[in-house]
Amino acid sequence: MKNNVRLAASFRDPNGFIFKRDGVLYRQVNQSYSAEYSLLMESGLYARLVKAGLLVSHEEVNVTPAESAQAFKVIQPEYVPFISYPYEWSFGLLKEAALATLSIQKRALKAGMTLKDASAYNIQFVRGKAALIDSLSFDIYHEGEPWVAYRQFCQHFLAPLALMSHTDVRLNQLLRVYIDGVPLDLASRLLPFASRLDFGLLTHIHLHARLQAGSADQTKPQKSASGTMTKQAMQGLIENLEATVKKLNWKPAGTEWGNYYDITNYSDKAFQHKQTLVSNWISRVAPKLVWDLGANDGTFSRLASDKDILAVSFDIDPAAVEQNYQKVKAKSEKSIVPLLLDLTNPSPAIGWHNRERESFIERAPADLVLALALIHHLAISNNVPLPQLADFFADAGKWLVIEFVPKSDSQVQKLLTSRKDIFPNYTRESFEEAFAERFTIREKVAVEESERFLYLMEKRD
Repeated sequence: MKNNVRLAASFRDPNGFIFKRDGVLYRQVNQSYSAEYSLLMESGLYARLVKAGLLVSHEEVNVTPAESAQAFKVIQPEYVPFISYPYEWSFGLLKEAALATLSIQKRALKAGMTLKDASAYNIQFVRGKAALIDSLSFDIYHEGEPWVAYRQFCQHFLAPLALMSHTDVRLNQLLRVYIDGVPLDLASRLLPFASRLDFGLLTHIHLHARLQAGSADQTKPQKSASGTMTKQAMQGLIENLEATVKKLNWKPAGTEWGNYYDITNYSDKAFQHKQTLVSNWISRVAPKLVWDLGANDGTFSRLASDKDILAVSFDIDPAAVEQNYQKVKAKSEKSIVPLLLDLTNPSPAIGWHNRERESFIERAPADLVLALALIHHLAISNNVPLPQLADFFADAGKWLVIEFVPKSDSQVQKLLTSRKDIFPNYTRESFEEAFAERFTIREKVAVEESERFLYLMEKRD
């Protein structure tokens, strides 16, 4: 990235933008936003939101603005080590983000302000909680004005949550297609008829979609949909949205990997040995950021997060990720972020100029990548050659803990029962040869009571 330039994703708001200088992220606040910024700070709203963990903190800094002519202030937001996107969130993560947005709006109204946008992309998970990362999301509230972010909230949060709850949890991937949120007319068509019996969904999705469709001027949907609104009515709207979101639920079950650790072929001794090896290597590498790829419910991610190391815990299975999320909430864990990711089709760069939202690999490298009981799925189920796997992991992280599962293992035999074995090169020798092109193998240990091997590798310069 060039120095002293706007981030590619920071172009929608005329009141300011994020820029990077000497590796540090700053936000320029423009003069056009001076009154709103001052009210945010002087009303106590900023302090209350930060204290509640609903807004990332920032410091006003004496740094030359990136565009001085229009600058009011430069602030340095708290650093968020990993940026995730709504299509990578499980049901629980999206629901928490929705409720956090509504909570922020309720608190803003009490301070004489209102959220001018309700974008899911403005929410990140920091220290185990959903938090707003955009300090410029607030406007001064004027009596009678409707909530301008109402439609955006419904498209970014309510519609995908309703679809995940009532239709299919995999429909969160619509957020990857529709960067401005799921169109309400589409959500209305995909939801079952029974959803119309829920007053909140009937109002905020089905009737809302009909109003949008009936609007002659599609450039002004908010005014047409909401009209003039008293503050009391807006508070009622927010409370109704909150109640509607809270009623939406999804129980993680019925997926391929949701009960993985109930069907694994490890003996207790082998599993304990694997945990000890991984834990020791994490301590040895001392990473600040760990990516656990194929993490399932985060069992091994917690070997890092329990050491106060941030672990981003990826898995393809929505039930496994949701179970991981529920553990995070049950234990009030602050150093683990469970995310959905299909490694064979990872999040691409999307949005304007394909630069608005970064691809998965553009957010690399992690300090340490865990790839445990994973490589046989990529190599055999998905036909990815070993050299290409080595290239991928070299792009993903500086250090790698990886497990090789041989063909003789019962889990690999399961993969081969339904297909022809066309993988003569899937051997431990070929694996080591391929990965040695990109990594130095620092340690190699046979897992006790198992035919599997664990490796600690360091990426070559």
